[in-house]
Amino acid sequence: MGKSLDNFYKNQTRIYKYILYVVTVGLIVFFFPRGGKFKYDYQKGKAWQYENLYAPFDFNIQKNLSEIDEEKQELLLNKASYYSYNANIATKVENDFADVFAKHFGAANYSMAERERLFKIGKQWLSEMYRLGVFKNREIEGRPYLIKNNEAILIRKHQVLDVTSAKQYLVNLVQDSIAESVRNPFKTSLQSVIKPNVFYDEDLSEKALKDELSKISFTRGTVPEGKLIIAKGEVVEAENFTILDSLKKEYESEVWDANNYYFILLGYAVLVALVLVMLYLFLMRYRPDIYENNIKVTFIFFNILLMVFVTTMVVKRVDNYLYVVPLCILPLILKNFFDARLGLFVHVLTILILGFVVPNSFEYIFLQIIAGIVTILTVSELYKRANLFISVGQITLIYIIGYFAFHIIHEGNMNNIEWYVFAIFLLNGMLTLFVQPLIYLYEKLFGLVSDVSLLELSDTNSKLLKELANKAPGTFHHSLQVANLAEAAANEIGANAMLVRVGALYHDIGKMNRPTYFTENQITNVNPHDDLPPKESAKIIIDHVIAGIELARKNNLPDRIIDFIRTHHGDSMVYYFYKKQQEIEPDTEDEPFRYPGPIPFSKETAILMMSDAVEAASKSLKSPTYIIIDEFVEKIIGGQLKAGQFTNANITLKEIETVKKVLKKKLTNIYHLRVEYPE
Repeated sequence: MGKSLDNFYKNQTRIYKYILYVVTVGLIVFFFPRGGKFKYDYQKGKAWQYENLYAPFDFNIQKNLSEIDEEKQELLLNKASYYSYNANIATKVENDFADVFAKHFGAANYSMAERERLFKIGKQWLSEMYRLGVFKNREIEGRPYLIKNNEAILIRKHQVLDVTSAKQYLVNLVQDSIAESVRNPFKTSLQSVIKPNVFYDEDLSEKALKDELSKISFTRGTVPEGKLIIAKGEVVEAENFTILDSLKKEYESEVWDANNYYFILLGYAVLVALVLVMLYLFLMRYRPDIYENNIKVTFIFFNILLMVFVTTMVVKRVDNYLYVVPLCILPLILKNFFDARLGLFVHVLTILILGFVVPNSFEYIFLQIIAGIVTILTVSELYKRANLFISVGQITLIYIIGYFAFHIIHEGNMNNIEWYVFAIFLLNGMLTLFVQPLIYLYEKLFGLVSDVSLLELSDTNSKLLKELANKAPGTFHHSLQVANLAEAAANEIGANAMLVRVGALYHDIGKMNRPTYFTENQITNVNPHDDLPPKESAKIIIDHVIAGIELARKNNLPDRIIDFIRTHHGDSMVYYFYKKQQEIEPDTEDEPFRYPGPIPFSKETAILMMSDAVEAASKSLKSPTYIIIDEFVEKIIGGQLKAGQFTNANITLKEIETVKKVLKKKLTNIYHLRVEYPE
């Protein structure tokens, strides 16, 4: 049992990676839409690359969305609108007319015969008018039906009268048929009683519309089993493209049944597992420092999962808006925290995974890979806001150009361009700008450091650097000089210049504890080391590395910066005090006089070691010349090479030579050397 636990603790990092791998594969497959995968890949406007395709079974030809929308629009334009007829209101109008008529024509100056004649005419007109009824308003949609006596009567729109048009209709009748002497009171009697008695029946109309919409067929025709769908070499055009799409949907729905469910899941799992194995192999072979760090590996897998999850959700719900997912955020983030090569590699692997689930997978993979390459090539120094905006603009332009090209291939012309797609690409670009706050969030969640944070740390007005300037001004000035040298060298060999500059600014903060024990801070001729034995002096000098690490952790400096403090002396010796001790004790061991290490393990930490040693030792030069500086730099860095300080750093001899040239040039400028003219 104890041995098993020991093995577990020894291999817990590897076990964690296995668990992360299995969980990631499982989640990705879980996110995938439930459906089989059609075994043919085709595109509109391109030739059919496979053998002749015959219908494997009977299937219906599915209508496309535009056809269904057209049928819906046609149905909405001609929908049945139902209006209920209220007979009680019609009766009341006639009764009201009798009362109003009696009031206006009850005077003695109207004969009985005249009154009866006018009343009869008015009642007849109202009766005819209310046979179809008076509508509440005249805005009629579709085909109007009047529900009267439990019977639906189709009426014509020109027959519809509302209150206003009914009154005007009566005015016209009175004007043409009634004597002028009684025209006004008769017209007033009729108009005053007009009321609407036909009202829109919303419930019945909506129910009828739903019934009609439910009858819309989503298919048009059937393809019998064995019929030739498309021949080899034939161009995929509108009609056979629709038939192929219909076969694809039918095939995927039939394949994904209870019998095949687990086999299809297994197939997806194997393919996703292969892709993620490639990622692990890449990290092991080319990024071992990242592979050994479980937090960084988790960060990479988390971002892959996030992109797969968001994209599959969009595919399941609104696949027309697939390109709204800002997939280029992935290479942006990985380049910012790691490097461009890893960012592009992970981006391509993620796109390969998504190729299983997106429609038009070739088009999607092509556009996203091109956009990812543009992202990697154009985005540099992300902490500069203008760079991000320029890069996002270029990414959006690539999407638009790619869409134009594919549209021309599919359609053969510029017609029928769906302009809303451009809005989707613009929205994609706007969402890509969200990478800045996302980087900040990731820094807090995963403890990583980005160029934006490095820019903040490089501010010499920060608390820690101000404290260094006050307590150890000589060390602060030395750190600034080393930062300038290291940054120039890093730029020359393509290393992370911002990272090495910040590392240089903080590499000697441990000297704040005992500043006067370091020569750059001694402002008098008194040297406290004169009163100490060499071993104790060496311990004080060496301890500034440990003190710097503790101080950095106390002030929450990122681990990437602490690495510079740990490695800037490697496991080199405090040679001066070692030699002094040898004068006292010839058989002195060198172990107490060595820095604890580790030795540099990256280009940046190697550059800092070279720059620090050269800058510090250059203070001893009395009368520097070109030759002296050249020999001096060669001697310092040659000694470091001979001591094996750069064995673990991924820096080449050619790059070391380049760093030497930069340091020589910079020292020459610092000492203001001029060309010596002959006398």
